[in-house]
Amino acid sequence: MNLPIRKRTRLKGYDYSAPGEYFVTICTAQKTHLFGEIKNSEMHLSSIGKIVNREILGIASHYENIRIDNYVIMPNHIHMIIVVEQTEGINPFPTIKKYDIPNVFGKFKAGVTKIVGNPFMHSAKKIIWQPSFHDHIIRGEKDRLKISEYINTNPLKWELDCFYNDERP
Repeated sequence: MNLPIRKRTRLKGYDYSAPGEYFVTICTAQKTHLFGEIKNSEMHLSSIGKIVNREILGIASHYENIRIDNYVIMPNHIHMIIVVEQTEGINPFPTIKKYDIPNVFGKFKAGVTKIVGNPFMHSAKKIIWQPSFHDHIIRGEKDRLKISEYINTNPLKWELDCFYNDERP
């Protein structure tokens, strides 16, 4: 069996544990509507969407140098700005582990999958997430403001969104 060669999504040679802001998009497998639906330009979370929301809010409690600045959960994807903060000088102990963005989201996706489990899924082989995620290194205040506006207005523009599809579970 010849599997397709996956395009590399990370910036080659970049240290994703470096302090900075990152725009991340995570999609469901086959862009399936699992997290809820948009009604009157407002997102209404499903039971899985509520689990995803709770786990997003818990990310900062799992990682000393990570916080979520802004996010939106859509029917089949999530957009967020994640901040990796400087740890040197904050804690005098050099044993603080630096976490990188791929590690954080790998654990996030695994955690949600474990909590949701297969009872919510139609088949034991169905998966929740696409294998990877999209990231963009935020380069300055203007970039961050543009991305924040995009996140904040995403439910209002759902039918124009590149992730929009009319397929519901």
